[in-house]
Amino acid sequence: MGREFFMLISSVITLYQYVIIASAILSWLVAFNVVNPRNQFIAGVIRFTYAVTEPALRPIRRFIPSLGGVDLSPIVLLLGLEVLKIILHSVLVTGF
Repeated sequence: MGREFFMLISSVITLYQYVIIASAILSWLVAFNVVNPRNQFIAGVIRFTYAVTEPALRPIRRFIPSLGGVDLSPIVLLLGLEVLKIILHSVLVTGF
C-alpha cells in the first residue's frame, strides 16, 4: 500500500516540478521577447502557470531576495520538492 501511494504522490510532485520549469522558461522567453504575451494561447499558458506556481513561490520570495533580477525561488522550490520525495520514499516505502 505504501509503495503505490508513494508512486502516486511522486508522480504528482514530478508533474508540478515540470510546471515550475515551464513557468521559469516561459518567463525568460517573455522577458527576452521570444514569445508574444499578447498571443491568446501564450497568455493562457502564462496565467495557468502563474496561478499554479505562485502560491508556492510567494513565501520563498519573502525570504530569498532577487539577485540582480534573477529569481532563485523556483530552484529552491524544486530542491525542496526533491527533498520531500526522498523523505516520503523513506517513510512510505522503506519504513524509516
